[in-house]
Amino acid sequence: MHLRHIPLVGASFAIAASAVMAAPGDATNAEIGKAAPAFSLTDLDGKKVSLADFKGKVVVLEWFNPECPVSRGAHVTGLLKNYPGQALKDGVIWLAINSSAGAKAGGGVEKNSAAKKEFAMPYPVLLDEDGAVGHAYGAKTTPHLFVIDKTGALAYEGAIDNAPQGKPEEGERINYVEKALASLAKGEKVATSHTTPYGCSVKYAGGGSPAKKP
Repeated sequence: MHLRHIPLVGASFAIAASAVMAAPGDATNAEIGKAAPAFSLTDLDGKKVSLADFKGKVVVLEWFNPECPVSRGAHVTGLLKNYPGQALKDGVIWLAINSSAGAKAGGGVEKNSAAKKEFAMPYPVLLDEDGAVGHAYGAKTTPHLFVIDKTGALAYEGAIDNAPQGKPEEGERINYVEKALASLAKGEKVATSHTTPYGCSVKYAGGGSPAKKP
């Protein structure tokens, strides 16, 4: 996994030196077409939330870190500002998961509660401080998105869009999650089930370095 500076066009956030684009060859523990790893985590109010609670629903998991400039930029000027709310109106379940260890950048209830309010996130933020869920899914970056279909199988994993520098390098901007959800709504197979996620490295316990603040 290599380091890469990724300027955000149209946002006031510069990417920290710890920002990465995951290499295409990096393995993930969750497999497309197979059952998504089960989990139970607590939200910022201490309420237990389990994937099993949403059986029969389409679920989006968003790996989140409020101190990652890429994650922040996506919520301030990018697709994560408004798109999750649109998906929620369509009956999709959207969950943010923070796998930062408590002492690392972006970890802890206080920081995440403040960020949830700042970004007006209309969905839960779940804490995964030991990183067990993040490792189960192979989450590498913030953001890193996963789409789970109504049968509980993983249908998509990767980037939110094709614009790691704030705008697409070629062609039009593609919201990969939106396209995946549209295919599932039609009962179709997701054509693009994997893309390369980009952002800051997930600050797992015992690994990774704190993200620099913008």
